[in-house]
This record gives sequence, structure tokens and C-alpha cells, in this order.
Amino acid sequence: MKGYRITFIRHGFTQGNVDGKYIGTTDLPLAKEGAEQLYDIAEKADYPSFQKIYISPLKRCLQTAYILAPNCYMVEMPQLREMDFGEFEGKTPDEYAHDCPGHFVKQQFLPDELKDREDYKKFLEGGLDNPPPGGESVREVVGRCYDALSVIIGDMMEEGLTNCAVITHSGIIMNILACFGLPKRRAIEYACGFGEGFEVMVSASMWQR
Repeated sequence: MKGYRITFIRHGFTQGNVDGKYIGTTDLPLAKEGAEQLYDIAEKADYPSFQKIYISPLKRCLQTAYILAPNCYMVEMPQLREMDFGEFEGKTPDEYAHDCPGHFVKQQFLPDELKDREDYKKFLEGGLDNPPPGGESVREVVGRCYDALSVIIGDMMEEGLTNCAVITHSGIIMNILACFGLPKRRAIEYACGFGEGFEVMVSASMWQR
């Protein structure tokens, strides 16, 4: 049975990540330190040699791809962009813990961000059909994740590619693996660091099922 290997990789970090902001469709570049971290990872890690890379069209993913695999053939896919957080884009909760290297201290933010907004409290309740104001629902995100996977796997089978990568966002990786991967796990269990990710094996029969 022919197998197809797909490596899902999260982009490097941006200043928005450092600041703890909701950064979805906001097109931020990598922070200088985020790019340096990726160069260090690329030098030390044993990344496979990919035949093709499918990328979110946002700058942070494109820059990540050119750092990790500068000579690889790349295809931009709008379906792989991060969730649109609508009115919450660029805003912070009142308190958060940095997840970037060297930034793990909790910080307090001005009270005019999100914590006192009723629509934000509702958004935190979760659910497939509970989008932020002016933004995307989880159901919509999952739908385009499925569309992206269908295109990628179909393309790999048609072209005979057996080892490709997807460079995208943490939320997209978590939704793809939680909704369509095995073993079944909660999305949060598929969280990964910047420049890190998961390797997945797919067969034609598995995908058709």
C-alpha cells in the first residue's frame, strides 16, 4: 500500500505572538528573533527533504518556508490561512503567558482590551458556531481545512509525491489533526511550538474512508 507523508509545520513567531495578541488574518512578518530561531532550528534539526510545500499565503508562513526549505517548490493555499478573529484581531486578553522563547512571565494589559467585553466572554464559551464579531466560526475553519486536505492529498496522489510539507498556523494544524487524524485527540493536544509540528502518514484507502 502506497503511503504519503505530510509534515505539518507551524510558522515562526511574530511580534504579535510575543505581545499575546489575537493574530489571525493580520499579515505580520516574522519577528527578527523569530527568524533567528528558525535558522537555528533549521541548522540543528533533521528536517526531511520535501518534494513540495503547501503554504498559508500570510507573510509569517512564507518567510518560514523560505528559511526552512529555500529550494523547495512551494504552492500558496488561501485555505491554510489562520482563523479570522474579526473584532478581536490585534487585541489581547487582560493577562496571558508568553509562549515565545525567553518570554514566559505573565504580564498585565490595559483594561480596554477584551476581558470586559460580553461578546468576548461569549466567544470563550467555544463551540462550532460561536464566531467572534465579524470573524470566522470554527465550523467555517474546519470546512476549509477539509478543502485544503482534499486538494493536497489529491495533488500528491496525482503527481506521485510521497513526501510533502504544510507550513501554516497553530490553529489550522490543531483543527486538521483533531478533526481528520488518528488517533482521535482534543485539538489542544496537537499544539506545537514555533517551527515544530507533526508528521502524518496517509494512504488512499484511509483518506477515502
